[in-house]
Amino acid sequence: MQELTGAETIVILTGAGISAESGLGTFRDKDGLWTRYDLSKVATPEGFAENPWAVHDFYNARRANARAAAPNAAHAALVRLQRGWQGRVLIVTQNVDDLHERAGSTGVIHMHGTLEGALCAECGHRWPAPAAMSPGDDCPMCHRQETRPDIVWFGEMPYRMEEIGAALAGADLFVAIGTSGTVYPAAGFAAEAARAGALCIEINAEASAAAGDFARRVIGPASRAVPDFVAELLDQPKRKDAR
Repeated sequence: MQELTGAETIVILTGAGISAESGLGTFRDKDGLWTRYDLSKVATPEGFAENPWAVHDFYNARRANARAAAPNAAHAALVRLQRGWQGRVLIVTQNVDDLHERAGSTGVIHMHGTLEGALCAECGHRWPAPAAMSPGDDCPMCHRQETRPDIVWFGEMPYRMEEIGAALAGADLFVAIGTSGTVYPAAGFAAEAARAGALCIEINAEASAAAGDFARRVIGPASRAVPDFVAELLDQPKRKDAR
């Protein structure tokens, strides 16, 4: 990968595909979560207003599944990359599990929120989520019963977009791992990074809907493809006069 010898700043976007081999379901494939649930009922503010018990039950089950899962080789490889790369490695994830952190990654941006967080819809206070949440939970700050999972639902703005945009503008290398390329704004990140001069690479079980935005593609399961890719990256000579 001679073209990467000058890379210093790496931005990595991860999607459901990186956690699939840890036993957490993907969303858009034929057996995905959205084929078994009506997203308008469990992943929108309107669905929550209509039936908060059903929404809490859905996320309580997802939280239990995530806590029972373990990071896989792909998560571990990204930890090695963060620790071994001479420049900056920022991980932005669409996933709401905490497998990156449990593997050892730091500074992860959860643009769609996290199952491990609770949010008060009334005052905006955040706190660690218990194993099971319910509509009757009090906010620790304002004591209103307006608690919800700290998850970005359809129709809501993803978190930390300004920070993500700045990172994409300054990236030398952008890598998307296990993403469908169908959910915006993340589906546009590769095009945005490419316009700023980054080399864009996709690692996926199959080409995504945004495959045309990538200069290179690595096809294969994340648990094999990501460690191999990281090993190649860390074997590259690196210099500090990138870009």
